[in-house]
Amino acid sequence: QVQLVESGGGLVQPGGSLRLSCAASGITFSLYTMNWYRQVPGKERELVAGIAATGSSINYVDSVKGRFSISRDNADNTGYLQMNSLKPEDTAVYYCNARHYLTPSLGNYWGKGTLVTVSS
Repeated sequence: QVQLVESGGGLVQPGGSLRLSCAASGITFSLYTMNWYRQVPGKERELVAGIAATGSSINYVDSVKGRFSISRDNADNTGYLQMNSLKPEDTAVYYCNARHYLTPSLGNYWGKGTLVTVSS
């Protein structure tokens, strides 16, 4: 049974930091691209950051460049999203996604999400 479990969300003041974790089980994590998405009620889910299966390639949405950092530990089957200089507009439910590096038809899994609230 495949599971992706996010943790690390919570309430933080503007300018603060949080580190999200995504613990994967039931898959060979090193064969999966890992992505972090976020969603605000009434809006589409947005890709925030992605990291290749080997960690060789990383991308970010423009709005988080220079503030967020994605990483992974394939030995520990865990992915991370370090979020610094948080802004109120970063408030959302953050989802971890693992997608097989060849094609999603071989595996495309989602966590249940963790809520990040940025507010004073």
